[in-house]
Amino acid sequence: MSNTLTHLDDQGRANMVDVSDKAPTRREASAQAWVQMRPETLQMIQANGHPKGDVFAVARIAGIQAAKRTHELIPLCHALLLSSIHVELKACEPDRVQITSTCRLTGQTGVELEALTAASVAALTIYDMCKAVDRAMVIGDIRLLSKQGGRSGHFQWEDAQ
Repeated sequence: MSNTLTHLDDQGRANMVDVSDKAPTRREASAQAWVQMRPETLQMIQANGHPKGDVFAVARIAGIQAAKRTHELIPLCHALLLSSIHVELKACEPDRVQITSTCRLTGQTGVELEALTAASVAALTIYDMCKAVDRAMVIGDIRLLSKQGGRSGHFQWEDAQ
């Protein structure tokens, strides 16, 4: 891991990292987010009893769309041609949803922000769809689980603790 902030130039100004000299490599990143809610809200989601439709399906699509548009949200991110985006939502009784996203590509820069954005926006979508019945939901524990590829090598959340 580097001890320098790569998005700052030698005079401390914000700067998009130049990756033009880097060789394309296979890269993958996984991220996670959690949404805690009332047990009744989770039961409604699981029973597909929401009047707006399948909450998990909409959140999954929102997460995929968000990963593809990360460069429009995070100012110094590169626009990437992602080869795979997977968003998984899992009900965890009695009152939580676990969201895990994985992004892949062969390219010159990593996909950590895309995976984090996918998990975050999927969580926000659950909140948006369910806020009419549960405004006390809590989105949290958003973190990078793993990344592979690139100069900095492999990262695994368990190794960071």
